[in-house]
Amino acid sequence: MFRLWGKIWKDNRMLQDTVVCDDSDDTRTHKIFHGLEEICYQMDLGNPIWLDATVRDFKKHDKARFYQDNFIEHIEFDYLEIQVIEED
Repeated sequence: MFRLWGKIWKDNRMLQDTVVCDDSDDTRTHKIFHGLEEICYQMDLGNPIWLDATVRDFKKHDKARFYQDNFIEHIEFDYLEIQVIEED
């Protein structure tokens, strides 16, 4: 079981969160991308862009934050955070 936790933060408060589960035989990278797409769909957001700094942070901590720079459209929160909470 692969689980990815998505959270929207504003002013150091969590406004919304969701957990996405994936039992497929896809690679870890595909599970992360599909999980992020599902999180954005559930939260009615556009898909963010993975910047080099975002990739580095995710590789180090299994956690990434997507700020305004990662989104094409304007966002009404400080950042979207994703975190791997369970892996096979």
